[in-house]
Amino acid sequence: MSERLQIAIIGGGIGGLTAALALRARGLSVTVFEQASELREMGAGVSILPNATCLLQRIGLTGGIEKIGSPITGLVMRTSVGEVIYTSTTPSTGIQSYNVHRAEFLKLLADTQPEGTLHLGHRLSEARETNDRVRLTFSNGAIVNSDVVIGADGIHSAVQREIGLKTYPSSEGVMAYRGLIPTEKLSWAKDIGGRVSRWNGKGRSFICYPVSSGRLMNMVAFVPTNLDSEESWTAPGDLKALSAEYAGWDDPVLETIGALDATFRWGIYDRVPLPHWSAGRMTLLGDAAHPMVPHLGQGAAQAIEDGFTLAVFLEGAKQQDVPRRLKAYEQIRIERTSLIQKLARDAGKFYRAEYETAAERDHLMAQWTQWRASTEWIRGHDAEKAAKGAFVLAKDAGSI
Repeated sequence: MSERLQIAIIGGGIGGLTAALALRARGLSVTVFEQASELREMGAGVSILPNATCLLQRIGLTGGIEKIGSPITGLVMRTSVGEVIYTSTTPSTGIQSYNVHRAEFLKLLADTQPEGTLHLGHRLSEARETNDRVRLTFSNGAIVNSDVVIGADGIHSAVQREIGLKTYPSSEGVMAYRGLIPTEKLSWAKDIGGRVSRWNGKGRSFICYPVSSGRLMNMVAFVPTNLDSEESWTAPGDLKALSAEYAGWDDPVLETIGALDATFRWGIYDRVPLPHWSAGRMTLLGDAAHPMVPHLGQGAAQAIEDGFTLAVFLEGAKQQDVPRRLKAYEQIRIERTSLIQKLARDAGKFYRAEYETAAERDHLMAQWTQWRASTEWIRGHDAEKAAKGAFVLAKDAGSI
């Protein structure tokens, strides 16, 4: 049998498709299996921050992202009535950040896959390790044998289940409304360029940023709720209810809500970090491994980091090496992602913080400014470089 590993990725989202490209760039054979019969993403924005951009550049996606993305040039934060309380420009690190439309980004990743390597309509029913391989059974009757199985299948991961793990969601007491509006319909959007606009009020926040090369404005509105909401991006929302949540807010907020043709609601749930991700020849990445609330914009970036780290640890591996390599991948990633999960949770608490006076608000902003500066290590990280260093150390120690 050939020593070239056959790798199966379960899940054809951003994390799975990016991991496939990163693995192939290191000479590995990869097939992606996606349960949906067609690739469709909710019309919403996603941030590609420097720690992700630097990796995507290395697999030739720079031009594609520049074409579909809107460069992030800074942040403006306001009170609910429009008073500016914080501004920043994007640091000149030489690595540009982008806000992109999820569906456009997914299409870019899918179009880059070699023909015949992405299989739709494959819902995983069972994964069983036998001898030196994993036997995958799909609900359509297909059976595939693979040397490595990577679960990139999200918060309701079938691979996570097959490994023997289970997570339990806990509500943040928050629901998000999402929507996209043509920027030409928004008078306030003419001069913002690529800046992210955020309004903070008691228990609520409202965020807008351009995507699709500036043609569309992505809106996310976080509101308190005591109701159970779907962990879905596609549950229909009530425009009247959304409008009522922001009555009396700044004019651009009201104009944006008024310009929506439809909105979608999304329950925000948190999960404690998993104790481990890997078992034998199976492992997890992205939301299947470390789902995080969206308040840092790091969900996609962390999935991308996972894929590039896996590529480093699986390059040149033989069948007998796989379990140790996957465990080493988990060990280098789990501490970082668990901490980022916590920081995302903390960021959400800040954005929904209650304050009664300007002095209380200013004190809160001073704390947040310090906190934001202290998290630059997240965006400045090079996961591939870190993986290479960890691989050498593990190799020298004889653990892989």
